[in-house]
Amino acid sequence: MKGGLTHLSATGEASMVDVGAKPATERSATATGAVRMQQATLQTILAGNASKGDVVATARVAGIMAAKRTAELIPLCHPLALSHVGVDIEADEALPGLTVTATARVTGQTGVEMEALTACAVACLTIYDMAKAVDRGMVIEEIRLIEKKGGKSGLWQAAAPLKR
Repeated sequence: MKGGLTHLSATGEASMVDVGAKPATERSATATGAVRMQQATLQTILAGNASKGDVVATARVAGIMAAKRTAELIPLCHPLALSHVGVDIEADEALPGLTVTATARVTGQTGVEMEALTACAVACLTIYDMAKAVDRGMVIEEIRLIEKKGGKSGLWQAAAPLKR
């Protein structure tokens, strides 16, 4: 691992990384995940017939809200003034299910990978919550970072898409 674990002090104690001396730069991150479900469940969601309401719209809003609260959920994350959070949710008949892609942006001293991942995870959890009455066997899968830009390390992209 290049440079070691950044959230450990010299004595091995967990600590927040001091980013005070780093320059503020534009940074972004994108994460993806999926909720696999029965075909009938997907059709119920797409038809707008879920008993709890609009699953896709609610999951999108939940993901955005979660990104904004990442520092409250992940102990050593810095609170960030996000400039953008986008959550896209698309039907994937081949799964069958819904794929979630979340992007976060900031001009700051630290990256937004955790915000993108949190947005994706919470959007997937919201989909599960809203449709569990008809399909408790849904599977949340493959939540991962697919791209990050900015900062000292520049551009990083996942090697290849996962097979779904």
